[in-house]
Amino acid sequence: MKLKSLFVGLGLLASVSAAQAEEPFKVGFVYVGPVGDLGWSYEHDRGRQELDSYFGDKVKTTYVENVPEGADAERVITQLAKAGNDLIFTTSFGFMNPTLKVAKRFPKVTFEHATGYKRSKNLGTYVLRTYEGRYVSGVTAGLMTKTNTIGYIGSFPIPEVIRDIDATFMAAKSVNPNVKMKIVWVNSWYDPGKETDAANALIDQGVDVLMQHTDSPAPLIAAEKRGIRAIGQASDQSKFAPNAHIFSVRDDWAPYYIKTTKSVMDGTWKPADFWGGFDEDMLSLASINPNLPAAVRAKIDETYTAIKSGEFKPFTGPIKDNKGNIVVAEGHTLTDQELAQVNWYVEGITDEVPR
Repeated sequence: MKLKSLFVGLGLLASVSAAQAEEPFKVGFVYVGPVGDLGWSYEHDRGRQELDSYFGDKVKTTYVENVPEGADAERVITQLAKAGNDLIFTTSFGFMNPTLKVAKRFPKVTFEHATGYKRSKNLGTYVLRTYEGRYVSGVTAGLMTKTNTIGYIGSFPIPEVIRDIDATFMAAKSVNPNVKMKIVWVNSWYDPGKETDAANALIDQGVDVLMQHTDSPAPLIAAEKRGIRAIGQASDQSKFAPNAHIFSVRDDWAPYYIKTTKSVMDGTWKPADFWGGFDEDMLSLASINPNLPAAVRAKIDETYTAIKSGEFKPFTGPIKDNKGNIVVAEGHTLTDQELAQVNWYVEGITDEVPR
């Protein structure tokens, strides 16, 4: 009986060990907006879903949406770490300090923060070169505008948003010296009501091509109703404005999520600052409208190809700020570290950067 009990015990231990060995690698995601925003958080969640599909039952993902930036974010990130997640992606700039705090308390968990610049032994950063898409958007807006007035809806005045505004205006100016830009800040990533109001305010001021760094399709819907043109943000938003929509600059986070998860699972992960754009196929122009003039379509293709190939880099000097200072010397291209610190408007933008 003792021998039989021993074998039963060993069998149970083997079963437990096998079950433990088969436990999936856990990955958590924190989103600033709803997964149904059809913009930023929507595309992050598409990347999560592709991660699930790629690894199957080897990986188990979970997410928390609508997380405010600040104390609530720290609480949510902490809960994900306590829940046994091996890797946690936090996907908004305002999650930077909360992520850093939690990473220090959970050294065995790997953290990745989107659009930030603070790293540690178990915290890396990643961002898209959205300014590449904005540059193509600006060229297009400069060619399409009939009023010589283009509009931009900003979320928060952080470097990512400011450099995208700069890229847009430099591009528009390169093809239309008479173009002007009007900017409205909504101080929100996702608020369809505020975004609609901002779009209408800009249109009332003569804007006839509209761009945004907010996450809902509300500005496109407003553009469709008012008979102007607009460019979609983060995901393919063409269905909301079949006539107004020029194209959408689509984010694709899946390649990075898959690559990073692999590296953590196999023990090769190291904290780094990753930037992905056209060249990595993490940024694309979605649903270019066939109603565009042929010359505009040709210029879109030409600009996209030049940026993707590396032949042209938008932030190459000489560049002056709107106070007349040289901020990028002739022949110099801003490094990623310098891009992460852009806090000035380029020459020709008459507004002041909000503080």
